[in-house]
Amino acid sequence: MQSTNPATGEQLATYEEDDAVDVEEKLALSMDAYADWRDRPIRERETLLANAGSVLRENKRRYAELMVREMGKPISQAIAEVEKSAWACDHYAEYASAYLSEEHYPSPPGTEVKTVHDPLGPVLAVMPWNYPFWQVIRFAAPYLTAGNVGLLKHASNVPGTALVLEEVFTEAGYPEGVFQTLMIGSSQVEDVLADDRVKAATLTGSGPAGRAVAETAGKHLKKTVLELGGSDPFIVLDDADLEAAVETGVQARTQNGGQSCIAAKRFLVHEAVYDEYVDRLVDAFEALVVGDPTDEATDVGPQADAALMADLQEQVQASVDAGATLLTGGEPLDRDGAFYPPTVLSDVPSGCPVDSEETFGPVAAVYEVADEQEAVTLANDSRFGLGASIWTEDRERGEQLARDIESGAVYVNELTKSDPRVPFGGINDSGYGRELSETGIKEFVNRKTVWIQ
Repeated sequence: MQSTNPATGEQLATYEEDDAVDVEEKLALSMDAYADWRDRPIRERETLLANAGSVLRENKRRYAELMVREMGKPISQAIAEVEKSAWACDHYAEYASAYLSEEHYPSPPGTEVKTVHDPLGPVLAVMPWNYPFWQVIRFAAPYLTAGNVGLLKHASNVPGTALVLEEVFTEAGYPEGVFQTLMIGSSQVEDVLADDRVKAATLTGSGPAGRAVAETAGKHLKKTVLELGGSDPFIVLDDADLEAAVETGVQARTQNGGQSCIAAKRFLVHEAVYDEYVDRLVDAFEALVVGDPTDEATDVGPQADAALMADLQEQVQASVDAGATLLTGGEPLDRDGAFYPPTVLSDVPSGCPVDSEETFGPVAAVYEVADEQEAVTLANDSRFGLGASIWTEDRERGEQLARDIESGAVYVNELTKSDPRVPFGGINDSGYGRELSETGIKEFVNRKTVWIQ
């Protein structure tokens, strides 16, 4: 298993994969750890999670630099990711016991009836490379604190990060085996998930990967939470604050090199402001600094992998061939590394790749709409349903339209984001289940009814 710097093409390190014996030992250890961990008082588990948040903050520069080297995220964004991960630890360290408190119900005199929230056991997490710390911490923080133990199968291009995440929990004082990294390839996931000791799984990734995990889990009647791809609409209405909608739209499309499931991908702009908005958007895209991700001044680093960049370029070129107009960008930059420029396409034909597929890179497709109803119709004309963003100065109008959008989340006058205080997840081909908040921590617990006569 190798890690490669996408900014230079330099091979960074080689890691030994776990063989069948290694995997068996880790599964056995997870069960041993669970037998004790599930009975630890939740306040103790919360204290350890707070420790993990401290470990993240104390080492944030080192962790951020590792992310930069392995997947190309600009250093300022990498530091922010570690800080956000620490925030998730803080949140569950403070609120997990309240989220999982007993729920009492009316019952006959002399009886007590309640729901308690028991852990399930070892939970497998199949996590992506694009937010290699945040994705893992948003899995581990709630589910470990609920009393489960974690088995991480991280993306194969961030093996160093996968091992460091195990280090975070060790340094925080977690017992051995409560959080382990499986250094395995995707082909081994099915066997691990099918093992009787693994009780549930969560995956963030592609549609095919999600379907494979769901199929295996369904065959064995195991709970899953899937967060898959997205093609989020970013709706700009005629009464929007254009300056704010441009500034946030650029961030929503290009942060993390545009490699985000909840990035703004389809910009649906009211005809009354379309020309001005698109001109401003193109100017802002062209002003972004594309370059060395270790430089604090860089806005957009390399794509995480040359092959992924080639796929993105194929989507853009096929869309142009189908009739889309290229307003800026559109070709890999002529330099070492997997650098792709911020790109804007207009006159996007229905069904072309940038319209119907997820584009995992800094490519914005812009559409002119006659009114808010056409915007909603186009927004919902997608097999995905992860998030959406609506821009209007009329908050009541925005809230009403938000109810008409078919997605797991809608943000009015804000970019779509994940936040430990609110549930996160999608519908349709964007997956099912919810992460974060009280809803998320209860996905992998047994909501047990206890009747005491």
